[in-house]
Amino acid sequence: MLLDTPVRLGVQLRPQHVQYSDLRDAVLRLEEMGVDVLFNWDHFFPLFGDPDGLHFESWTMLGAWAEQTERVEFGALVNCNSYRNADLQADMARTLDHISAKGGTGRFIFGTGSGWFERDYDEYGYEFGTAGTRLTDLEGGLERIAARWKQLNPQPTRRIPIMIGGKGEQKTLRYVARHADIWHSFVTPDELAHKLSVIDRWAEKEGRDTADLVVSNELANRDEHVADALYAAGTRLFTLGLDGPEWDDDVVRRWLDWRDAKNA
Repeated sequence: MLLDTPVRLGVQLRPQHVQYSDLRDAVLRLEEMGVDVLFNWDHFFPLFGDPDGLHFESWTMLGAWAEQTERVEFGALVNCNSYRNADLQADMARTLDHISAKGGTGRFIFGTGSGWFERDYDEYGYEFGTAGTRLTDLEGGLERIAARWKQLNPQPTRRIPIMIGGKGEQKTLRYVARHADIWHSFVTPDELAHKLSVIDRWAEKEGRDTADLVVSNELANRDEHVADALYAAGTRLFTLGLDGPEWDDDVVRRWLDWRDAKNA
């Protein structure tokens, strides 16, 4: 695992129960505060609270963030592979990469997963299938995306980082070993060593060295002792999930201070 990389702080702005202006203002403020990565999520309806409340679409929003920001990396935590043709996803990701480059290299992170929220599928006309079929589709999608990136003109400005979310040992962690630059999960510190050993076993079969894999996790309970244990186990990207419109800037500042102390 990539242990010598600096600790980074991500913030997921959940695009539910807010006006878009609230999200726009939060993006500007969080970049100025020094957050490293900004995420939204790829759903069509709120995941909690009023199920029919305000909600905005992920990829369109990411295009605005790419133009609006100057420094932060950004992406979805995570994209749903089922909702868009894989080759189209590759082209959209490449376009976001170029929009965000602004004379340098792009800042888009391609976070992806197999999908799980059945209402999205039902109301937008996608076949829900089973967890197994969705994971199989994800593997096929990742292969197509990698192939399409090589064919696009212009090419991406950099090797777009792939983040895969999940912890299933038979499929998801095999895909992590094969494709991912970043592995994101909600696992506890006690679970992390075992899951990383599973990734290493799959990587050995794939002929890959996982020394460059970044381990990512949630600051779900906002407990510094848990974060310290995750750090000790190898986690280097930590993400806060925030709800608006009254975004909690104080908690972001506290975790920025924690990040800076780890990097001192």
